[in-house]
Amino acid sequence: MGEAKGDLDAGLEHVEQSAGIQQAHDDVFGEISDDGPNFRNVNHSMVSSDYGRLTWFQVGFVGTIILMMKTQIGLGVLAIPSAFNILGMAPGIVCLLVMAFITTWSGYIIGTFKLQHREVYSIDDAGDILFGLPGRVYLATGFCLYYIFNSGSAILSLSIGLNAVSTHATCTAVFAAVAAIFGFGFSSIRTLGRITWLAWIGLPCILIAVTIVTVAVGIEDRPDAAPETASPWVSDWKVVGQPSFAQGIAAVSNLLFAFSGTPGFFSIVSEMRNPQQYPAAMVICQAGVTIVYAVIGSVIYYYCGSYVSSPALGSAGGVIKIVSYAFALPGLLGTMTIVTHIPSKFIFVHVLRGSKHLSSNTPTHWMTWLGCTFGVTVIAWIIASTIPVFDSLVSLIGALLGPVMCIQPMGAMWLHDNWGKGKGQKKTTGWIVGSIWSVTLIILGTFLMVAGTYGSVVGIMDAYSASGGSAAFSCADNSNST
Repeated sequence: MGEAKGDLDAGLEHVEQSAGIQQAHDDVFGEISDDGPNFRNVNHSMVSSDYGRLTWFQVGFVGTIILMMKTQIGLGVLAIPSAFNILGMAPGIVCLLVMAFITTWSGYIIGTFKLQHREVYSIDDAGDILFGLPGRVYLATGFCLYYIFNSGSAILSLSIGLNAVSTHATCTAVFAAVAAIFGFGFSSIRTLGRITWLAWIGLPCILIAVTIVTVAVGIEDRPDAAPETASPWVSDWKVVGQPSFAQGIAAVSNLLFAFSGTPGFFSIVSEMRNPQQYPAAMVICQAGVTIVYAVIGSVIYYYCGSYVSSPALGSAGGVIKIVSYAFALPGLLGTMTIVTHIPSKFIFVHVLRGSKHLSSNTPTHWMTWLGCTFGVTVIAWIIASTIPVFDSLVSLIGALLGPVMCIQPMGAMWLHDNWGKGKGQKKTTGWIVGSIWSVTLIILGTFLMVAGTYGSVVGIMDAYSASGGSAAFSCADNSNST
């Protein structure tokens, strides 16, 4: 019981009873009680008596892994085969593993920084510690834009899925609006603990969908986009591709986007019941995600070659395309729910932080919360409707905002917490390696941001100028892109 109580109290300053209501104080959410949303998923009956009893709606160890994996696996996996097509199989896998390593290290730094600075809720709080108000404003803006663009790409992918399943039963703009409405409804659930069930459903659904496509492209004669010929079709996959600089850097940005859940780990660890379990949960998540990405990306590209579709679920075509998207829809909805909920919660917490309305069921609380989720959803819907090319939108997010969220701040966080250890004493090998690594990541992130954004913008311009290219707010079927 003592050990369980220690787990429960991790990150909580005190637990007390006031006016018959059990309360716990959190450094971020303030007083958490039965009279409001239970952001930290603390079961108050456990506070007073049974520390070992678990609840379903809880961001515990397993729930954290599922939430993290669902944050990662969703949209990014659908763009990996096309990135391999541009880079080639070998460079594609190498770049994927490099991105996996960098974001895993970044995820670890998020956990250690949070444990050393309990008041941190999101990346802008870290920015305030690092650089004061300018750091807070810069990273807050980047965080909101990053996740709103992610939400936009989720709406776009849902519209593609609805087009595929219904064989384009209505205007694509209508499907985008339907996706936005459902996303708004589910993302308005106030705590991550109560969204965990959607992640439990969504994660296996998206994995089943991509598995169906992976198996199908291996046993079919040719991918859906390949030309019909009398002779047997042979995949034209390449070990090493020959992309232009703009194409190559945009593909690398796609791979960075595949690990775009990393900045959301701040919000997840803030609502964990026991933040001490975060590092193990994060490593398990990243290992599983990397394996899934490498296997699915390489197999689909191997069998489809240059005729791989983006999103990848359309590669097999026909009935397989409909079935795979039917399975994927709950997973895509789960992704949209999480990536809409996180920026909404970010804005909500910062608007009401320090007031009684943050964790109480007051009219101000509800109006602010629903206003945040509605506002984020509307902006995301506009983005999805104005950049309706999946690959282009994904690479733009990964390039313009990915390094700012997943790479550069984590290098600065390590330097902030460890730089002083190397002053006035003998510098250890670990300190030297850590310092060089952190500075290198900051420089690398800056390069990826500038060069990747250039490549992504070129890709968007090419998509709009191409024959048959998608247009903003178009009714055209967007489920047949390659």
